[in-house]
Amino acid sequence: MKGASLAARAAVPVALLVAWQAAVGAGLLSKDWFSSPAGVVQAFRELNDQGILWGSVAVSLGRAFLGLFLGGLAGLATGIAVGLLRGAETALDATIQMVRTLPHLALVPLFLIWFGIGEESKVALVALGSFFPLYLNTFKAIRGIDPKLIELAKVQKLSRFQLIREIILPGAMPGILVGLRYSLGTAWLSLIVAEQLNAQSGIGFLTMQARMFAQTSVIMACLCLYALVGILADVLVRSLEKSALKWHPSART
Repeated sequence: MKGASLAARAAVPVALLVAWQAAVGAGLLSKDWFSSPAGVVQAFRELNDQGILWGSVAVSLGRAFLGLFLGGLAGLATGIAVGLLRGAETALDATIQMVRTLPHLALVPLFLIWFGIGEESKVALVALGSFFPLYLNTFKAIRGIDPKLIELAKVQKLSRFQLIREIILPGAMPGILVGLRYSLGTAWLSLIVAEQLNAQSGIGFLTMQARMFAQTSVIMACLCLYALVGILADVLVRSLEKSALKWHPSART
Protein backbone atom coordinates (compact mmCIF):
# COMPACT_ATOMS: atom_id res chain seq x y z
CA MET A 1 0.00 0.00 0.00
CA LYS A 2 2.83 2.41 0.83
CA GLY A 3 4.48 1.76 -2.52
CA ALA A 4 1.22 2.39 -4.34
CA SER A 5 0.65 5.58 -2.37
CA LEU A 6 4.16 6.81 -3.18
CA ALA A 7 3.66 6.03 -6.87
CA ALA A 8 0.36 7.91 -6.85
CA ARG A 9 2.00 10.95 -5.25
CA ALA A 10 4.84 10.91 -7.77
CA ALA A 11 2.61 10.45 -10.84
CA VAL A 12 1.65 14.10 -11.32
CA PRO A 13 5.17 15.57 -10.76
CA VAL A 14 6.67 13.02 -13.14
CA ALA A 15 3.99 13.73 -15.75
CA LEU A 16 4.67 17.46 -15.45
CA LEU A 17 8.41 16.92 -15.92
CA VAL A 18 7.81 14.80 -19.02
CA ALA A 19 5.43 17.40 -20.46
CA TRP A 20 7.91 20.17 -19.63
CA GLN A 21 10.78 18.36 -21.40
CA ALA A 22 8.55 17.59 -24.39
CA ALA A 23 7.37 21.22 -24.67
CA VAL A 24 10.94 22.53 -24.69
CA GLY A 25 12.06 19.84 -27.13
CA ALA A 26 9.18 20.68 -29.49
CA GLY A 27 9.99 24.39 -29.38
CA LEU A 28 6.75 25.33 -27.60
CA LEU A 29 8.85 26.80 -24.80
CA SER A 30 11.99 28.76 -25.64
CA LYS A 31 15.20 27.45 -24.05
CA ASP A 32 16.26 31.07 -23.53
CA TRP A 33 13.20 31.73 -21.39
CA PHE A 34 12.47 28.34 -19.86
CA SER A 35 15.21 25.75 -19.49
CA SER A 36 14.31 22.08 -19.88
CA PRO A 37 14.60 19.54 -17.02
CA ALA A 38 17.66 18.13 -18.82
CA GLY A 39 19.18 21.63 -18.83
CA VAL A 40 18.50 21.97 -15.11
CA VAL A 41 20.23 18.64 -14.43
CA GLN A 42 23.19 19.81 -16.50
CA ALA A 43 23.31 23.05 -14.51
CA PHE A 44 23.41 21.01 -11.29
CA ARG A 45 26.34 19.02 -12.66
CA GLU A 46 28.24 22.15 -13.64
CA LEU A 47 27.67 23.79 -10.25
CA ASN A 48 28.81 20.62 -8.54
CA ASP A 49 31.89 20.35 -10.73
CA GLN A 50 32.77 23.96 -9.94
CA GLY A 51 32.59 23.12 -6.23
CA ILE A 52 30.00 25.78 -5.37
CA LEU A 53 26.76 23.81 -5.19
CA TRP A 54 26.85 22.24 -1.74
CA GLY A 55 28.68 25.15 -0.15
CA SER A 56 25.90 27.48 -1.32
CA VAL A 57 23.23 25.12 0.03
CA ALA A 58 25.03 24.96 3.39
CA VAL A 59 25.22 28.76 3.65
CA SER A 60 21.51 29.15 2.86
CA LEU A 61 20.55 26.42 5.33
CA GLY A 62 22.62 28.10 8.03
CA ARG A 63 20.86 31.41 7.50
CA ALA A 64 17.43 29.80 7.38
CA PHE A 65 17.78 27.68 10.50
CA LEU A 66 19.49 30.36 12.58
CA GLY A 67 16.67 32.75 11.72
CA LEU A 68 14.09 30.01 12.39
CA PHE A 69 15.65 29.22 15.76
CA LEU A 70 15.74 32.86 16.91
CA GLY A 71 12.36 33.88 15.52
CA GLY A 72 10.64 30.61 16.38
CA LEU A 73 11.92 30.62 19.94
CA ALA A 74 10.73 34.20 20.41
CA GLY A 75 7.36 33.36 18.84
CA LEU A 76 6.92 30.29 21.03
CA ALA A 77 7.82 32.15 24.23
CA THR A 78 5.58 35.11 23.37
CA GLY A 79 2.71 32.82 22.36
CA ILE A 80 2.93 30.96 25.66
CA ALA A 81 3.02 34.22 27.65
CA VAL A 82 0.09 35.77 25.77
CA GLY A 83 -1.86 32.51 25.88
CA LEU A 84 -1.46 32.14 29.62
CA LEU A 85 -1.70 35.76 30.75
CA ARG A 86 -4.59 38.04 29.85
CA GLY A 87 -2.47 41.04 30.75
CA ALA A 88 0.18 40.01 28.23
CA GLU A 89 -2.50 39.65 25.56
CA THR A 90 -3.77 43.15 26.28
CA ALA A 91 -0.27 44.61 26.18
CA LEU A 92 1.19 42.75 23.21
CA ASP A 93 -1.30 41.13 20.86
CA ALA A 94 -2.60 44.23 19.07
CA THR A 95 0.93 45.47 18.34
CA ILE A 96 2.07 42.05 17.12
CA GLN A 97 -0.94 41.75 14.82
CA MET A 98 -0.23 45.18 13.39
CA VAL A 99 3.41 44.32 12.62
CA ARG A 100 2.34 40.95 11.19
CA THR A 101 0.39 42.68 8.41
CA LEU A 102 3.47 44.45 7.10
CA PRO A 103 4.92 42.76 4.00
CA HIS A 104 8.51 41.60 4.21
CA LEU A 105 9.61 43.60 1.19
CA ALA A 106 8.44 46.82 2.83
CA LEU A 107 10.79 46.18 5.74
CA VAL A 108 13.89 45.48 3.66
CA PRO A 109 15.08 49.15 3.53
CA LEU A 110 14.76 49.46 7.31
CA PHE A 111 16.58 46.19 7.90
CA LEU A 112 19.43 47.38 5.70
CA ILE A 113 19.69 50.59 7.74
CA TRP A 114 19.43 48.81 11.09
CA PHE A 115 21.57 45.75 10.42
CA GLY A 116 23.64 46.64 7.35
CA ILE A 117 24.13 44.47 4.28
CA GLY A 118 25.84 41.60 6.10
CA GLU A 119 24.45 38.39 7.55
CA GLU A 120 22.56 40.15 10.33
CA SER A 121 19.92 41.67 8.04
CA LYS A 122 19.31 38.34 6.31
CA VAL A 123 18.97 36.37 9.54
CA ALA A 124 16.76 39.08 11.05
CA LEU A 125 14.37 38.98 8.07
CA VAL A 126 14.10 35.20 8.34
CA ALA A 127 13.59 35.45 12.11
CA LEU A 128 10.78 37.96 11.68
CA GLY A 129 9.00 35.72 9.21
CA SER A 130 9.41 32.72 11.54
CA PHE A 131 8.05 34.55 14.57
CA PHE A 132 4.41 35.05 13.63
CA PRO A 133 3.21 31.53 12.69
CA LEU A 134 4.57 30.03 15.91
CA TYR A 135 3.22 32.91 17.96
CA LEU A 136 -0.28 32.69 16.50
CA ASN A 137 -0.57 28.91 16.64
CA THR A 138 0.85 28.68 20.16
CA PHE A 139 -1.48 31.41 21.41
CA LYS A 140 -4.57 29.87 19.82
CA ALA A 141 -3.62 26.32 20.85
CA ILE A 142 -3.30 27.33 24.50
CA ARG A 143 -6.57 29.25 24.47
CA GLY A 144 -8.25 26.29 22.74
CA ILE A 145 -7.52 23.79 25.53
CA ASP A 146 -10.68 22.20 26.95
CA PRO A 147 -11.71 24.16 30.08
CA LYS A 148 -12.73 20.87 31.68
CA LEU A 149 -9.06 19.88 31.76
CA ILE A 150 -8.25 23.09 33.62
CA GLU A 151 -11.02 22.36 36.10
CA LEU A 152 -9.68 18.83 36.54
CA ALA A 153 -6.25 20.26 37.30
CA LYS A 154 -7.77 22.51 39.96
CA VAL A 155 -9.58 19.56 41.50
CA GLN A 156 -6.28 17.64 41.56
CA LYS A 157 -4.69 20.73 43.17
CA LEU A 158 -1.91 20.95 40.63
CA SER A 159 0.51 23.82 41.00
CA ARG A 160 0.81 26.46 38.28
CA PHE A 161 3.99 24.83 37.01
CA GLN A 162 2.39 21.37 37.00
CA LEU A 163 -0.65 22.75 35.18
CA ILE A 164 1.54 24.18 32.42
CA ARG A 165 3.79 21.11 32.17
CA GLU A 166 1.14 18.37 32.37
CA ILE A 167 -1.98 19.94 30.89
CA ILE A 168 -1.40 23.09 28.89
CA LEU A 169 1.78 22.31 26.93
CA PRO A 170 0.81 18.72 25.99
CA GLY A 171 -2.67 19.91 25.00
CA ALA A 172 -1.25 22.75 22.92
CA MET A 173 1.51 20.64 21.31
CA PRO A 174 -0.43 19.76 18.10
CA GLY A 175 -1.04 23.45 17.42
CA ILE A 176 2.55 24.36 18.28
CA LEU A 177 3.91 21.80 15.82
CA VAL A 178 1.57 23.06 13.10
CA GLY A 179 2.96 26.52 13.83
CA LEU A 180 6.47 25.12 13.48
CA ARG A 181 5.62 23.79 10.02
CA TYR A 182 4.26 27.17 8.97
CA SER A 183 7.27 28.94 10.47
CA LEU A 184 9.61 26.67 8.57
CA GLY A 185 7.87 27.45 5.29
CA THR A 186 7.83 31.17 6.02
CA ALA A 187 11.51 31.08 7.02
CA TRP A 188 12.44 29.54 3.69
CA LEU A 189 10.35 32.07 1.77
CA SER A 190 11.90 34.90 3.78
CA LEU A 191 15.33 33.55 2.93
CA ILE A 192 14.60 33.92 -0.78
CA VAL A 193 13.93 37.62 -0.20
CA ALA A 194 16.84 38.00 2.24
CA GLU A 195 19.36 36.54 -0.19
CA GLN A 196 18.63 39.30 -2.66
CA LEU A 197 20.19 41.78 -0.20
CA ASN A 198 23.73 41.97 -1.58
CA ALA A 199 24.49 38.35 -0.71
CA GLN A 200 27.99 37.12 -1.47
CA SER A 201 27.17 33.45 -1.00
CA GLY A 202 24.22 31.09 -0.85
CA ILE A 203 21.58 29.94 -3.32
CA GLY A 204 20.30 33.48 -3.77
CA PHE A 205 23.78 34.66 -4.73
CA LEU A 206 23.95 31.95 -7.40
CA THR A 207 20.55 33.10 -8.68
CA MET A 208 21.61 36.73 -8.94
CA GLN A 209 24.86 35.79 -10.67
CA ALA A 210 22.96 33.64 -13.16
CA ARG A 211 20.54 36.50 -13.83
CA MET A 212 23.42 38.80 -14.75
CA PHE A 213 24.63 36.29 -17.35
CA ALA A 214 21.13 35.22 -18.49
CA GLN A 215 21.77 31.62 -17.38
CA THR A 216 18.18 30.42 -17.27
CA SER A 217 19.10 26.83 -16.48
CA VAL A 218 21.09 27.89 -13.40
CA ILE A 219 18.26 30.12 -12.20
CA MET A 220 15.80 27.26 -12.50
CA ALA A 221 18.26 24.90 -10.82
CA CYS A 222 18.42 27.31 -7.87
CA LEU A 223 14.62 27.46 -7.73
CA CYS A 224 14.54 23.66 -7.69
CA LEU A 225 17.03 23.72 -4.80
CA TYR A 226 14.79 26.05 -2.82
CA ALA A 227 11.81 23.77 -3.50
CA LEU A 228 13.62 20.51 -2.69
CA VAL A 229 15.15 21.74 0.56
CA GLY A 230 11.83 23.27 1.58
CA ILE A 231 9.86 20.08 1.06
CA LEU A 232 12.52 17.93 2.74
CA ALA A 233 12.44 20.20 5.79
CA ASP A 234 8.64 19.95 5.89
CA VAL A 235 8.83 16.14 5.71
CA LEU A 236 11.28 16.23 8.62
CA VAL A 237 8.91 18.31 10.76
CA ARG A 238 5.97 16.07 9.85
CA SER A 239 7.98 13.04 10.97
CA LEU A 240 8.77 14.83 14.23
CA GLU A 241 5.09 15.64 14.62
CA LYS A 242 4.05 12.00 14.20
CA SER A 243 6.72 10.85 16.63
CA ALA A 244 5.86 13.43 19.30
CA LEU A 245 2.09 13.02 19.00
CA LYS A 246 1.68 9.24 18.95
CA TRP A 247 -0.94 9.64 21.66
CA HIS A 248 -3.00 12.12 19.61
CA PRO A 249 -5.84 10.84 17.34
CA SER A 250 -4.51 12.88 14.37
CA ALA A 251 -1.25 10.92 14.43
CA ARG A 252 -3.07 7.67 13.78
CA THR A 253 -4.53 8.75 10.45
